[in-house]
Amino acid sequence: AYLTGEFPGDYGWDHIGLSADPETFKRYRETEVIHARFAMLGALGCLFPEVLSKFGGVPIAEPVWFKAGAQIFSEGGLDYLGNPNLIHAQSITAILTFQVILMGA
Repeated sequence: AYLTGEFPGDYGWDHIGLSADPETFKRYRETEVIHARFAMLGALGCLFPEVLSKFGGVPIAEPVWFKAGAQIFSEGGLDYLGNPNLIHAQSITAILTFQVILMGA
């Protein structure tokens, strides 16, 4: 009886009791909002390079999001924003390490 339908998506069904504690339920809702915001930024990050290359005239080596990561395995590595002086990535291990550090793991 702790789920009363007052929250979005609350249909009163919680068969393992994840929302039984009100403080835990509040923390889960806040975490879900944070994850949704990161997902929206990720979607923007997928679309933005394609839009820039197609309509903005910005030369991007591989604007398609699902092909861009494979550039690190090419001969010269991966140049962020097309500039070899900015970040020149050649090691997938280094990229993974920096991503974990920057995302706060």
